[in-house]
Amino acid sequence: MQKTYVLDANVLLQAPYALESFEDNHIVLPLAVLEELDTLKGADGEAGNNARQALRFLEDLRLRGDLVKSVILPSGGTVRLEVNHVDAALPQGIEPGSWAGRVLKVCRGLMDEGTPVTLVSRDMVARIRAQMMGVPAEDFTTDRLPDGAQPYTGRTEVYIPDGLLTTFKKKGAPAEELYTVDGAGERKPVSLTENQFVLLRSDTEPKKTMLGRFREGKVAALRFGGVRPFGVKPRSVGQQFLQEALLLPAEEAPLAIIQGPAGTAKTFYALAAGLEQVLEAEERPYRKILVCRPNAQFDADIGFLPGSEQEKISPLMRPIVDNLEILLDLEGKKKERRSEEELRGRIDYLFDTGVIAAEAMNFMRGRSITDTWLIIDEAQNLTPKQAKGIIPDIYVDDTPKGNYPSFQIREADLTHHLINQDENKDEKDLLKDLPYDDEEGEIPDYQYMFGDDKDWQLQQAVNFLKNKPVAESKYRGKSRDLVKKLKAEAAAEKLKADRAKASKMEKKAEDAKADKAEDAKTEN
Repeated sequence: MQKTYVLDANVLLQAPYALESFEDNHIVLPLAVLEELDTLKGADGEAGNNARQALRFLEDLRLRGDLVKSVILPSGGTVRLEVNHVDAALPQGIEPGSWAGRVLKVCRGLMDEGTPVTLVSRDMVARIRAQMMGVPAEDFTTDRLPDGAQPYTGRTEVYIPDGLLTTFKKKGAPAEELYTVDGAGERKPVSLTENQFVLLRSDTEPKKTMLGRFREGKVAALRFGGVRPFGVKPRSVGQQFLQEALLLPAEEAPLAIIQGPAGTAKTFYALAAGLEQVLEAEERPYRKILVCRPNAQFDADIGFLPGSEQEKISPLMRPIVDNLEILLDLEGKKKERRSEEELRGRIDYLFDTGVIAAEAMNFMRGRSITDTWLIIDEAQNLTPKQAKGIIPDIYVDDTPKGNYPSFQIREADLTHHLINQDENKDEKDLLKDLPYDDEEGEIPDYQYMFGDDKDWQLQQAVNFLKNKPVAESKYRGKSRDLVKKLKAEAAAEKLKADRAKASKMEKKAEDAKADKAEDAKTEN
C-alpha cells in the first residue's frame, strides 16, 4: 500500500538525495520547504551545497512535469508541491507563519481531507509537535544503519575443512568451501567482501586456525605476516590484520580505516608502517608522511594560539610525537634507551627535513597529494563534510584523451607556452616510462590552459554543479588487477560485437547475392 510522506526541509539539507529514498510512495513538499532551501542556497558549507543540490534536482523534475500536480520519480513514486492548507488550525504556542508551522499546517490539512500522511523530519521538536497534533512523524534514517544492524568490521570468522587448512598457506581456500554455523548447528554459506580479513578455524580442531584475506573469489594467506614494520611486532589477531592492511600496495587497498578502543596501537602502527615504507623499504613507494588531525579538544577552548600555522597545530600533534618517541627510542639492535636530547633531535630532524609533516584538516581541501603516506588521526571527530572530502567519490581524467603520467603536467602541455629551441626531442620518450593510471603507454596529445574552455576537469566540475552528466574516469581509483580484468572483459565484448557485426554483414551480403541471382533467374 502506497503511503504519503510530508518532508521537512532539514531532511533535504542533510540528505539532498532523500527524494529518491521513498520507493514508490508519494512525497509532498510544502512551499515553506522550497522557500527555506532558497534562503540557504547561498550559504557556505555543507548546508548551502546540499540546498543547491536539492534545488537542482527539483528543477530537473520541473522540466519533466508539473510539480504542483505531481511528477513521477525514477523510483516509481511521485513528488508534488503543496501550496494550500494555509488556514489549518495549529495548537497554541506554534507560530503559524514560521516554516515549521506552515509544514505542520500542510500535514494537518491533508489529514482533515482524509489523506493519511506521515511527517518526515530530522528535528526532534518538530516530531513532538506533530504528535501533539495527531500527525504521525518519523526520523529520516536511510543514511544510517538500521536498529540492531552491525557496521562492517572488515573481518569475520569462518570454518574450513581441515584438509584445506593444511594446504592453505600454499594454495589458499575457495570461498565456496567456507561456512559458518547457526544457533541450531546448521551450516550456512559465507558471503565475503573484497579485501575482507578472515580467521579460519578447522572444522575438526577449532583451536587450529589460520589468517587470510579474501580477494578475487578465494581466501589467501596474509602476505606480510612475517614483516616487522620499523621493528614493530603484532601482538594480536587484530594487529596482524591491521599490519596487512597498512602494508598492502595502494593499488589493492587505497584506504585503510582502523577502528578500535584506546590503546590498540592504531596511531602507533600507522606511523610505524609509514616510517617503514618511507625510510626502510627498498622501493620506497612514498616520499613523506603527512599527519592530519581535526582540531577537537578535550575541554573548553583556551583561545587563540600565537605563531605560525605549524606552531598553532603543534599542540594537536603531541599524540603523534608521543608515538614517535616510542618508535625511535628503542630503535636499533642494542635496544638502549636514548637520551632526551638525542631523541628530540631525531624527531626534529624528521619534521625539519619534511619526512613527516603536520597539517590542519581545515586546509586540506583542494590539495593534490601524491606519493604521500597520509594519516588522518582521530577521524571520529571529523565533520561529515571533512569525512567526505578525504576520498573523492568522482574520478575525472586529466584530459578527454586520457591521463598524464603520474599527474606530471608539463609546461609544453599548456597553450601559450614558451618554446625552447633546444628542447629535448627525446623528452616524450622519457615520459613514456612513467606509470599511467590505466597503464597505457601513449601520452595524451592535448593542450589547454587552466581555466579555459578546454580545461577538461573544470568542464566536468561545472557539469556537476549544473546537475549535468559528468564524464567519469573508467579506471582511475581501481586496482591494477581490476583494471586488467575490466579491460579484458571490454576487449572480449568488443571482439564479440565485432564478430556479430561481421557475421551480420556477411549474411546480408549473401542474402543480397542470392536475391540478385534469383532476380537474374526470373528475368531469364
